[in-house]
Amino acid sequence: MTDERPDEERAPISWDALAAELAATREQAEQRGDADPATWDAVASALASRVGERPVTDGPVPLVPDEDELPLAPRAPEPGPQPEPQPRPEPEPLELLDSVELRGGLEALLFVMDDPVDEGTLATALRCPVEEVRAGLADLAAGYDQRSAGITLRRVGERWRLYTREEYATVVERHLVEGQRSRLTQAALETLAVIAYRQPVTRARVSAIRGVGVDGVMRTLLGRGLVHEVGSDPDSGGGLYATTPLFLERLGLHGLEELPELAPLLPETATMLDEHPDA
Repeated sequence: MTDERPDEERAPISWDALAAELAATREQAEQRGDADPATWDAVASALASRVGERPVTDGPVPLVPDEDELPLAPRAPEPGPQPEPQPRPEPEPLELLDSVELRGGLEALLFVMDDPVDEGTLATALRCPVEEVRAGLADLAAGYDQRSAGITLRRVGERWRLYTREEYATVVERHLVEGQRSRLTQAALETLAVIAYRQPVTRARVSAIRGVGVDGVMRTLLGRGLVHEVGSDPDSGGGLYATTPLFLERLGLHGLEELPELAPLLPETATMLDEHPDA
């Protein structure tokens, strides 16, 4: 029997209930021996009239496009020639040094280091395992102590450094004090004058002005605390040197502006021509 109620008054259709009803109808038809296709057409028509449209709650059924209407997937670009991976450089193999090489290498490195150095840095320079460096440092320190050497090897935190032994502190102090009291040589005074009037100045410039090398003299002036390094030359990269407050104190000056003028101290032009006629 067809349901004649308007669509808006129909009860919502349960798909499970329809399936159960269809199965029961088929079972009853089989029990009656009624397998005529016309009967099933009538049942299908009746069910179709009851079902109507699919419930809105189930949502619309999406249409599946034909295979010919499906968009073609973009083809992956064919891989071109790939650059061969560069092999990583293999680390240099570590070497096991004998005791003489290890001790000599450690002493040389510790001697040129201005600051305490760690075991890893020493091992990298010697190209040997850190464990070997650690054992070599311990043996080196023990050897200094056994023969009461003038230097001792101490561990400062995780780093090592050479120091003068405390027993010889008096000798070192005597040398430093007497060195400060000794008079400067003529070469040192000339170098100090060039630095005072041309500061800041590089060591190479001082050598050019004096016409001789000044490395030894500069070490003396630096050790006396009369000059110090104040930076580097942007053109040559060499160190720039200037006088220190101790220099002013020793000369009894309050500032560099109190330095005497150079003009009265320079020799007369005629005198220079007489002494150097080819100049």
